Amino acid sequence: MSLVLDTHAAVWYLLKPGNLSNTALQRIRHTAGKGQPLYISAISIIELIYLVERGRIPRQSLEKLMNVVKDPASGFLVADVTVEISQAVENVSRDVVPEMPDRIITATALHLDLPLVTRDAKIQAAGITSIW
Repeated sequence: MSLVLDTHAAVWYLLKPGNLSNTALQRIRHTAGKGQPLYISAISIIELIYLVERGRIPRQSLEKLMNVVKDPASGFLVADVTVEISQAVENVSRDVVPEMPDRIITATALHLDLPLVTRDAKIQAAGITSIW
C-alpha cells in the first residue's frame, strides 16, 4: 500500500532515517521496495522553502527532496493541492490540527485514502490512519 509522508518523515527518510521510528522506517522501506508510491504534499515543498529561508533547516534538505521528486525512479510523487484536497481540509478539525500546512497534509492522506507517516501527535489525534 502506498503512503503519504509528512514533511519531517520525508526529510528524515532521505537524510536521517535514524530519526524515524522503527515502524515508520520499515513501512516506508517496504512500500518503496514494492515499487509503490511515497506521496508528499506539494505543501511540504513550500514548507521546506519557508524553513530554509528562516534558517531552521539546511538548504540540503530541500535540495535532496527536490532531486528525489524530480527522479521518476525514486518512487516519490508530489500530490498537488487539488480542489478535492482543498475541500477535504474541512474534515480536519482546526481545533485538533491548528496549522494549515499540517491540515493540508492530513487532508491529502484522507483524500488519497492512505496512511500518513507522521510523528506529529496532533495529526495522529485527528482520527486518520497514521503510522509512527
